[in-house]
Amino acid sequence: MDSLFNLIGHNWWMVFPLSALLAHWGRSLGKASERRHRRKVELYRLRNRQAEAETAGRNEVQALVADHDAVNRRWLDYELDVGKLIDFPMMTDVREPLTVAFLRAKREADGLRPEGPGRITTAAGLAAYRAAVRDFEVAFDVAEREARRMRDSNFTGPERERLATARKLLRIASDAAATPAERQTAYKRARRELDGLIVLPEATLASLEEKIAGMLDAGPTRSRPPF
Repeated sequence: MDSLFNLIGHNWWMVFPLSALLAHWGRSLGKASERRHRRKVELYRLRNRQAEAETAGRNEVQALVADHDAVNRRWLDYELDVGKLIDFPMMTDVREPLTVAFLRAKREADGLRPEGPGRITTAAGLAAYRAAVRDFEVAFDVAEREARRMRDSNFTGPERERLATARKLLRIASDAAATPAERQTAYKRARRELDGLIVLPEATLASLEEKIAGMLDAGPTRSRPPF
């Protein structure tokens, strides 16, 4: 210890540069610590922003899928109800540009629909699906408004009579009070009346036939006079 004090005593002038060096070293350590802290804070913020963006993206995808489903349900109301298709035949008339446009928009939206909210991982993918769903909504709205405005006005007088006859026959075919023979006959006649007038989607026919088949299995509750 004495030797250390002797060294310092003989070299007292070194205290000043050493103090300056220690002070500089201390400041360097402080700045490095501050930089590390700033990097940690920035990294935390970046991770939070990324997590928020991912959550917002998943939420938007879920909302878009819900909107997509809503338009599909509106279309199913027609596709599974032959009566509505008879009342608004334009909804399945592929000769109509508006009908073709909404069916094309539906196919586009269905093709881009993700299997889950997290399956769209890019901004471009989300933008494409968003645009497809919005196009589907607009195209369906336009086609439906026109179909309700036109109803059966594109048909001739005799063709409208055939449509009216088909409506009555389908009511009989779906009447639980009718006999199985009456229902089967009414259904076959209705199909003949509609042939060449309205193209019924396969899903429409399947739904109608399933309904009638179930009623045939149940049997009639009362008989009605033949028509």
